[in-house]
Amino acid sequence: MNPTSRSRGHVDAHARSESRVMTTEKLTVAVLGTGIMGAAMARNLARAGHSVHAWNRSRTKAEPLSADGARIADTPAEAVRDADVVLTMLYDGATVLEVMTQAAPALRPGTAWVQSTTSSLESVAALADLAATQGLHFYDAPVLGTRQPAEAGQLTVLAAGPETGRERVTPVFDAVGARTTWVGEDGAQATATRLKLVANSWVLAVTNAAGEALALSKGLGVDPANFLDLIAGGPLDMPYLHAKSAAILNDALTPASFAVTTAEKDARLIVEAGANHGVRLDGAAAGAARFARAAASGHGEEDMAAAYFASFEADPPEADGDTHGTE
Repeated sequence: MNPTSRSRGHVDAHARSESRVMTTEKLTVAVLGTGIMGAAMARNLARAGHSVHAWNRSRTKAEPLSADGARIADTPAEAVRDADVVLTMLYDGATVLEVMTQAAPALRPGTAWVQSTTSSLESVAALADLAATQGLHFYDAPVLGTRQPAEAGQLTVLAAGPETGRERVTPVFDAVGARTTWVGEDGAQATATRLKLVANSWVLAVTNAAGEALALSKGLGVDPANFLDLIAGGPLDMPYLHAKSAAILNDALTPASFAVTTAEKDARLIVEAGANHGVRLDGAAAGAARFARAAASGHGEEDMAAAYFASFEADPPEADGDTHGTE
């Protein structure tokens, strides 16, 4: 990547660090949704010196943020009152629409809305319409990354929205991410969400493929270590495969980096987006079904690598020295 292209679309970790040092304006940021990702983002915003108002439907999930200096709100309207920026990180687009409608009476015209929930393309359009009726500056800004990069402030932010006003949201992106990629000037077109769905289609496919390879290893009596050693260092190898395999083999599926239930939701969004644009995604559809089976068998809140269990009629029995088909 040449320097010109990077300056147009990317802010690398070094530039992000400089940005944090140079940014003197402190914002009031309302964070709506404090699950795995939202809580980490709120915490990093507070650590960057911004005033954070946090709300979650279940208040107990938001309350730990008070130790980081966040003010916990009882309602969405209370959270967004006097906010410079509103950040939404909820389950899906329908939930965001419901919550922001509740917040509407307290929203100030001119407030920036950073919408980071992974949503359907149709939902993004509906949210942009709501923003327009409230006089908000709407930014379609999903993120790439799971629990660990979120907690470290190392997410990748995919952003689309008006150039006018970007200086207001840039400190927010700098606090939560290592890199920001601008992909458009009209958030209503869901340009960033389109890219996010494409990226997630790859992530979920690799996750399911890793689980199936380990499940097949168990079924055929193959030591999974032999499979991992076989491809190590070659073109078929990747760090992500080892990370998800280790989670399965070492029974380290909690706390989840990205939960099975959320992966199922995203997989369904991907299939739907493809179908609405003339693209049949058989693998993604099968992946969604695998996540659904894993959730139905009690693994919904575990890491998405737990889709491994969807390969069995029941959870595979553990033998001595054998954890979920390992070693």
